[in-house]
Amino acid sequence: MEHAEGGNGTDRSGAHGAAPGSGGTDSRGAGGTVPPRAPAGRGGTGGSGSPERDADRVARRDEAVRAAVEQGLTGPGTPVVALLDVHGIRASAADLRAAFAAVTAPGTPVLHAFAVKATPLVPVLRLLYEEGIGAEVASPGELALARAAGVPPARTVLDSPAKTKAELREALALGIAVNADNAQELDRLDAAVRSAPTRAPLGIRVNPQVGGGSIEALSTATATSKFGVALRDEGARQWLVEAFAARPWLTRLHLHSGSQGVPLSLMAQGVAEVYALAEEINRRAGRRQVDTIDIGGGLPVNFGSDATTPTYAQYARLLSEAVPGLFDGRYGLVTEFGRSLLAKHGTVLARVEYAKSAGGRKVAVTHAGVQVATRTVYAPASWPLRIAAYDAKGRPKTGPDVVQDVAGPACFAGDLLAEGRALPLLEQGDHAAALDTGAYYFAHHYAYNSLARPGIFGFARDAGGGVRFAVVREPQTVDEIVAESGGAQRSALTGL
Repeated sequence: MEHAEGGNGTDRSGAHGAAPGSGGTDSRGAGGTVPPRAPAGRGGTGGSGSPERDADRVARRDEAVRAAVEQGLTGPGTPVVALLDVHGIRASAADLRAAFAAVTAPGTPVLHAFAVKATPLVPVLRLLYEEGIGAEVASPGELALARAAGVPPARTVLDSPAKTKAELREALALGIAVNADNAQELDRLDAAVRSAPTRAPLGIRVNPQVGGGSIEALSTATATSKFGVALRDEGARQWLVEAFAARPWLTRLHLHSGSQGVPLSLMAQGVAEVYALAEEINRRAGRRQVDTIDIGGGLPVNFGSDATTPTYAQYARLLSEAVPGLFDGRYGLVTEFGRSLLAKHGTVLARVEYAKSAGGRKVAVTHAGVQVATRTVYAPASWPLRIAAYDAKGRPKTGPDVVQDVAGPACFAGDLLAEGRALPLLEQGDHAAALDTGAYYFAHHYAYNSLARPGIFGFARDAGGGVRFAVVREPQTVDEIVAESGGAQRSALTGL
């Protein structure tokens, strides 16, 4: 039986057993000068989400896996490595810009800000910036990463439910857009604005309370979500209108109602609710006080097959039908997509250290488990991953499907990338590839058993048809693990 998001059969990559499961000119309203951009057609044959584009991505992945083995990026001494498809990332950025440009009035200020939490890697942020994408940050660390990548303050947005006074002062001094999460944070902004003028665009995050999706932990627009001002709570709407009326420097509204497991219709409903609030605030003010609406991100990713669905174009068209006034040029627009830009362009490649049987079940023991796929290991029903089987030379493996587990190296029974999955039999020295892992996987290391962070490499085809790699992050050494674990303070406790 085919799964709604892709199916459980063999895709074109040889990955058997699929898991169930820019527009406008920038101005003050949405950011500063746009860096050089690739043309929208740069991503390859066909449009966003086309079968031709998806097939080309699969072909690039297969080429990269084989090249990684041949060039020694992975082997007995480096049994797990992460790969990022540079061409694919560029294509996704172009698709995002083109999708919203197609529905937005010419001259509308638009800032597409990448949610840094999705893949917090400086080279990735720099690549996206050069493709016309800014940064949405939620901590001092993420802001530091964006600045290290060269993303300017005018193309950066700060969102967080727990900003300190120091974080707010830094953002205001730099001119970074800030969305206040609650009334107490707004009090802090009041004091900061009184003490030092700022050019930073300021707004309030609103929870439209439209409901959740299929993954409760990721649903940000439920009745009791910790994020933003709960719009439907008693007195909240009136408080918001009055808050803006009393503060002419408040010019933005922000929401984020989407994420994995949230249907597009619910995302659009959240945007419509906040758009209506903006219209009400502006009527009360008698002018266009709210000049920018930040619609957040959260476009779901299809983890069930290689198909790119839903697409940015589908979402932008849906929004333009549901909330046409948002795109008529009266409001600047900010987006904060993360997972959907990177997920399909990442692969974790793990060498099979041992192949064994237990209770009649075949088990491939690899070096990729909870340390790189934390969500999948602890919540497999919500975060199933597809696994592709490759042989010892990095070629897609063929042969009859065998039900087997793909296990990680950590010392607990649940450390499984896949359980009971039908794949060509993985044998010692083969490779298991966890697909669609470019966001929230290998850049979010979980140091169980003091397992090392894998090296991360970007790849692209070269002029001769081969594959070139670039280091994104060096693999962690044992010495670095010791240093991070207090190695220099080994006697710190013995003298107490």
